[in-house]
Order: sequence, then C-alpha cells, then structure tokens
Amino acid sequence: MDALDQVGPRLRAARKDRGWTLDDLASRAGMSPSTLSRLEAGKRQASLELLLPLTRQLGIRIDDLLPDAPADPRVHRPVRRREGMVIAPLTLDHSPVQTYKVTFPAATHAPEPRVHDGYEWLYVLSGRLRLALDDREHIIERGEAAEFDTRLPHSLSATADGPAEVLSIFSASGERMHTHGAP
Repeated sequence: MDALDQVGPRLRAARKDRGWTLDDLASRAGMSPSTLSRLEAGKRQASLELLLPLTRQLGIRIDDLLPDAPADPRVHRPVRRREGMVIAPLTLDHSPVQTYKVTFPAATHAPEPRVHDGYEWLYVLSGRLRLALDDREHIIERGEAAEFDTRLPHSLSATADGPAEVLSIFSASGERMHTHGAP
C-alpha cells in the first residue's frame, strides 16, 4: 500500500477515535461532508489545503496521517573494549534482550567471581571459555552452550590457550553488569 493511500483510512481512524461523525469534522474544518467522505475513501486527492484544517481540528500532525518510514533493521552500535575484551553489540539498543559477540583475551586464571541480578545464555564460537560458576570451573568448548542464573557467583574468561569468541545473550539486568562493568 502506497503511503498516500493510507491518508484516508488514518484520517477516518482519527475522526472515529474522537467519536465524531463526518458532519462533525466537516463542519469544524469548513468543508462539505461529501468532500471529507471522498478523502477518507481515497476517492479525492489529499492536498494541504484540505488536510491542514482537518489535522488542526483533530489535534494531529499531517505526519500522523502517513506511515512511519521503515526502520533500518541493521545494528549500528559501537564496539566497546573493556579489560581486554572486545564487546560487539548484535541487537538494537531497545531490544528486549541484548545479544553480544564477546571476544575474551587469553587468560591464565579466572577473574574474581561476581554476583548480580539477571540471567545469561552463551555459545562459544571459537576458542575455549572458562566459566567459574558457584565455586566450580567449567571449560566450555567451541560449539557448546551454557546458561546460568547470574545471582550465583560467576566469572567468564578465555583459557590460556588463546582468545575465545562467545555469543552472549543477557536479560536486561545482566546486560549492564557484563558489558559496562561493575557500578
């Protein structure tokens, strides 16, 4: 459907949202009910001369009669670096869950475990990931996944063998701690 084809139905919806009849809006905007009816039905070309009084009476903008431009689905968020990690966002900022590709540098031992609200899911893309979780150490290999409650003491790091690339999905409360650091 063309953007201009949506002007009439959106105009009708705005009028009906206010509980107004064709006669109500037409008289308020200084036009005939038949002109308004033809506009709403798409049988009359919408012009600024006709739309301005209508939108003023309805308390809306002309832009409200047009569909939003399609959003760019690509993710354009900056990569962050923290404590040797490279953190690449893979979801839009307003997504209900946040997903990142995290590259952990090689490490000889695990960092100090932390506890915070949240939940985390991860998948190892390459390398080996050390997951220290609740006083146990787990080595997660390439192609393996893990999930855990972040209220358990935990830390993540690559092994001494080399870096590890990990796909991490966080609940909202876990995302801030892991990608921005401790408050």
